Amino acid sequence: MELQEFIEKFAAQFDETDASAFTPETEFKALDEWSSLTALSIISMVDEEYEVLLKGNDIVNAETIDDLYQIVKSKR
Repeated sequence: MELQEFIEKFAAQFDETDASAFTPETEFKALDEWSSLTALSIISMVDEEYEVLLKGNDIVNAETIDDLYQIVKSKR
């Protein structure tokens, strides 16, 4: 699992936010498009792509995309 690939799959869950807005340091919960539905999409994507079950607390505890990536990586 590579960080850049994770960012691309993460960005694909957003319809209106330009892909260039997504970097390891992006504070994803601050994005205008972020919502509880987006969180569910991220949880589903991680489950399908990486076979890792994220919990709500994992999303709450992550500030940046890299934080979330590290959480997913630690659960593999």
